[in-house]
Amino acid sequence: MTYTPPKVWTWDSESGGKFASINRPIAGPTHDKDLPVGKHPLQLHSLATPNGVKVTVMLEELLAKGYGADYDAWFIDINEGDQFSSGFVDVNPNSKIPALFDKSTGVRVFESGAILLYLAEKFRAFLPRDIEGRTETLNWLFWLQGAAPYLGGGFGHFYAYAPEKFEYPINRFAMEVKRQLDVLNQQLEDNRYLAGDEYTIADMATAPWYGALVKGLVYDAAEFLDVESYENVNRWANDVYARPAFQRGKMVNRAWGEPHEQLRERHDASDFDGVPKG
Repeated sequence: MTYTPPKVWTWDSESGGKFASINRPIAGPTHDKDLPVGKHPLQLHSLATPNGVKVTVMLEELLAKGYGADYDAWFIDINEGDQFSSGFVDVNPNSKIPALFDKSTGVRVFESGAILLYLAEKFRAFLPRDIEGRTETLNWLFWLQGAAPYLGGGFGHFYAYAPEKFEYPINRFAMEVKRQLDVLNQQLEDNRYLAGDEYTIADMATAPWYGALVKGLVYDAAEFLDVESYENVNRWANDVYARPAFQRGKMVNRAWGEPHEQLRERHDASDFDGVPKG
């Protein structure tokens, strides 16, 4: 059946889909509630979606290298609308996770790519200092920020979350995701990491999305997209996912999956000691 758009769109709150109950066409808070504040300078309010994992991986990588990046990671339940509290909106007016507040500077940071860049510059880590290396890293960081919506909001939504399957959007976004995988595969043919030989924030940003995709961790689409054929992306994903700090980071603010994969909130390094072994 062909859809004819109306002259003026109106909000249908019963539009369906997995996240229909939290999607709305207006901004701002729905209720008054302050955010909790922990003991560390860095206060993260997040959830272990791919965008949230980027930041907790970065923080754990910083700590593993000896930087003073201690943080409190508070769980934001997006299905319950925590992201629409007045406190959260004060940190991120876009009401999306992750959101970071740095008590030591009074700076709020929202959008995952901006948070990675803020932390890289604050601690002078995981971002090359020379102009060539820095620019190549930022090329790939911003590539991910532009590319991931096609994977998540495009392919992931229509293939895995939409209430009905439609051939046109699935084909359209599958084609684009496979093109993106080929871009990565060609870049990684002669480079260990995305920006060269050095592990950077570009890898931390991209692995929770495209690394998870080729490892079959999202959308149950590995066979459909023939992800095994992207050998260089698989090699890189296995390399990044094997890092101990990455393994810790992807557990934080996670409350689903196997018990050994979950750490709902993180306030001290010792919190990981209480997680069951897999």
